[in-house]
Order: sequence, then structure tokens, then C-alpha cells
Amino acid sequence: MERPARLCGLWALLLCASGRGSSAPTETQLPVTNLSVSVENLCTVVWTWNPPEGASPNCTLWYFSHFGDKQDKKIAPETHRSEEVPLNERICLQVGSQCSTNESENPSIWVEKCISPPEGDPESAVTEFQCIWHNLSYMKCSWLPGKNASPDTNYTLYYWHNSLGKILQCENIYREGQHIGCSFDLTIAKDYLFEHNVQIMVKDIAGKIRPFFNIVPLTSHVKPGPPHIKNLFFQNGNLYVQWENPQNFFSRCLYYEVEFNNSQTETPVIFYVEEAKCENLEFERNAEDTICFMIPGVLPDTLNTVRIRVKTNRFCYEDDKLWSNWSQAKSIGSRSLYSLQFLIQARFLKKCLETRMMIPCTGRSMTSMKSKPKKKLTL
Repeated sequence: MERPARLCGLWALLLCASGRGSSAPTETQLPVTNLSVSVENLCTVVWTWNPPEGASPNCTLWYFSHFGDKQDKKIAPETHRSEEVPLNERICLQVGSQCSTNESENPSIWVEKCISPPEGDPESAVTEFQCIWHNLSYMKCSWLPGKNASPDTNYTLYYWHNSLGKILQCENIYREGQHIGCSFDLTIAKDYLFEHNVQIMVKDIAGKIRPFFNIVPLTSHVKPGPPHIKNLFFQNGNLYVQWENPQNFFSRCLYYEVEFNNSQTETPVIFYVEEAKCENLEFERNAEDTICFMIPGVLPDTLNTVRIRVKTNRFCYEDDKLWSNWSQAKSIGSRSLYSLQFLIQARFLKKCLETRMMIPCTGRSMTSMKSKPKKKLTL
């Protein structure tokens, strides 16, 4: 009878030892309360909530939040979160709480709050919407009517950004073929472009189509104005081109194309320029936006014509696809008499062959040919 008693005592010791080595389970944090959602401006969605009821005073609360696809996850001590979101689809935010910034340490259950898309037939909303910011001074937005929209729909565009005190309506509605658009003034200091988006809504006056929402980052789809060529001059067998950038742009934020035409050649030469500067030259360079580029090996006794266009680069902007219009062309030098005669003869011969004129295509002047009887040209 002593052996079973000893076994019982051994089991009791083992249980006591295991009990001393284990810790009490950590309590799961309670969920947040009163989660709500609202919309400010046009596309600013604001979620707010209250701390969990009965939270321990020893707990420093942190809140985890993410959207339904678990993207844009954030952790912060504030009881609110706001995001600029186009309201064309259902948007849901989930919020959880815990006493640590480590998400793996027993967070609360997630609480979710959604905002529904606007009412109306989705096929009636505008399509192929895009906006281009021209020369950092005005924005043009265009779109196509929705599939189920009436042809006589009267569209209105509303816009808002941080520099505005209220939502504004775009007044300059226009039509270009099938596209409908609107343009509005937009000037923001170039040092603060990364801090601004433009929130846009397009709807109709009668409320028959589904509203369409869009958020336009100000660092995308920027089209500069054309540069201005200030000066052309020769030095040491090279042609130097001096121009002024479009207003509102830093030089470091632009790339250039310089088109060069020479009277002795028919095909222009294009120079793609990422960094334009000329050193050790005597010309005006006290303006930050004055740029210079050298074209090597140019003869001064020929007529040389230059024009330039610019586009934004990825150092300052998200988009680098939109070239400006070409600048006004500027020329220097002169055609030699021989090259001028050759050009006239070549153009006359080309015209003669194109029209199959019944006169000898010898390149002689029309006056000299009138003095002789016409002969039929056999082709």
C-alpha cells in the first residue's frame, strides 16, 4: 500500500512544479466602440471610434486599422483615421485595439465600418476620365458619357483641394467630338505640390446619372508650356542655344528636346537633353530658368533653325510622358547663293514630276522656258 501512496505524492509534486513554471493567460483586449464614418469635402472619408469599455488603466492603447483587403495598414494612438478615397465603390475599414504596438500580442476582435457607393446605375457614370495640369496654371479634365447616360445629359464638375476654403464648381464646360470636359484655374506654389491632391466629382444637374469621383495627384499628368528661345550665337565652330524655361518650373525638373535644321540637309536632327548647360561663355546667366545647350560643328554660312520642347522628369513628378508644344523657331546664319539655287531647282523638279507638267523638267526658270516653243513631254 505504500507504493501507490508514493506514486500519488510524485504526481502531486510534478503538477505543482508544472504549475509554478506556467503563467496565467493574457486577457484579450476588448474591441473599440462607436465606430462611425463620414465624408468631408468630396472624397475625404473620416472614421472615428471610442476606446474599449473597461480598458485597464495600466494599458496604453494602440489602434490597428486597415481596409478590407488588408492594405494600407496603420497603427496609431489616435481614435480616428482619414483618407482621400474615390467613392465609386464600397469602402470598409477595420479597427482593432491592444496594449502594445506588437500586433501579435492578443489584439481585440476587429470592428468594421463601411461606406456605400453613390446611388444610381453604374453604367450611367462617366468613363475614360482624365485630367491634365497645363503649365501649373490651369487643369483640363475630360470624359466620355456613360453607356446608359442620356445624350442630352447636362454635366457639372466640382473640385476641391487643400488651398480652397470650399468646394467649387467648374464653369467652363466644353465638348470636343464625343468627349466632354471642363477647365479651371489651378495655381499652387511649386514647393508644395507633393502635399496636394485635387478631389473631383462629375454628376449631372438632374441627378439621373451616378456621380463619379476621382483624386488627381498634382505630381502626375503635368504638361509644361513651351520654352522661349532667347538667343542663338556661334563660337569656335559650334552653335549655342540659350532659352528660358516655362514659368513655374525648376530646371532640375525638366528634360528637353532640341530640334536642329540646317539648310544643307533635309532631315532635322533631334537632341535629347537631360542636363543643359554651357560653361565658360559670355552670355546672360543670372536667371535660374535660363538654359544653354551647344550644337557642335555648325557652319555659320548656312541657315540654321532651332526649336525646343520640354517635359517633366521623374525627379520631381510621377509622370514624364507629356511633352510641351514646340517653341517658336529661331534661325541664325544665311543660305549661300549656290544652296538657294539648288533648293529652287529641286523644288521645281519635284513639283514638275508630281503634276506631270507638259514642259521640260530641266530646272530652268519659267521665264527662260516661255521664250521657246513648248514641246510635249513623253512619259
